Amino acid sequence: MYSLANAALNISILDPVADRVHFGTRYCTGGYVLQIDDAKLGPLLSGAEYPGPFIPFNGQGMPEAFNLSPLRENASTSPNALIIGIGLCDLDKDTVLEFCQWEVEQAPGAIVMRTSQAYQGYALVLERAVMLNSRTVRSFTRVKNTGKAFFPIRWFPHPFFPQPATDELCRFNFPVTIPENSGYVLAPSGFIARDNWPEKQGFYLPLDHDLHSPLSVLQKHPVLGLVGGTTSYVPSFFPIWGNQNTFSWEPFFERTLAPNQSTSWWVDYDF
Repeated sequence: MYSLANAALNISILDPVADRVHFGTRYCTGGYVLQIDDAKLGPLLSGAEYPGPFIPFNGQGMPEAFNLSPLRENASTSPNALIIGIGLCDLDKDTVLEFCQWEVEQAPGAIVMRTSQAYQGYALVLERAVMLNSRTVRSFTRVKNTGKAFFPIRWFPHPFFPQPATDELCRFNFPVTIPENSGYVLAPSGFIARDNWPEKQGFYLPLDHDLHSPLSVLQKHPVLGLVGGTTSYVPSFFPIWGNQNTFSWEPFFERTLAPNQSTSWWVDYDF
């Protein structure tokens, strides 16, 4: 486990090798924030089972995922595919055949992890960085296409916040329409709120939005009152999800990279 700390916060980041038991085929293995502790108030993040046993597919803390766009040329004949940030995977058996290898650089205010991946006609360099500045945590990602084939990126963050003290959950910097559903409602305050108490499976809901600028979020928190979130990008697809232990918003970043092209983005969390 790696640690990034100052007088206010301590960030626990999974070691891509030593903590491999926590990884599966869903979440990026570099820059995986497992927990953030306030120096006075204790743990600030949750998980689908937290504080129960950790299940790699469900995750905990602030994981991020590229798994919805596996890279493979022979999809009809082989179950194997490259998943960005994880490695070569067998999609039929839902197992990792070969994990990618990370170079780790630790500085006073940041931990940076870099890996190179290649499979069939695809090749890329991925950089993940977790940065700490006062009470702001930045998760930064850069991807460069170093191969000869175009490839898609479909990525999303999955921060797990503990259940707030009330049913109000979060609000955004844009008008939101809540489709008919059994789990959530738009409260008079403008916050999305729980309409029914979830069980273990939880409630998953894609939001209807017309956002044309980067996202800002106010998230209710049982210890801090509010947590802020900001993205550097405009979400293409934007679901929310929560069960009895946690709640999460998942603003997607989607892009197709041409050979020699690179792209980068970040999410800030203000605790």
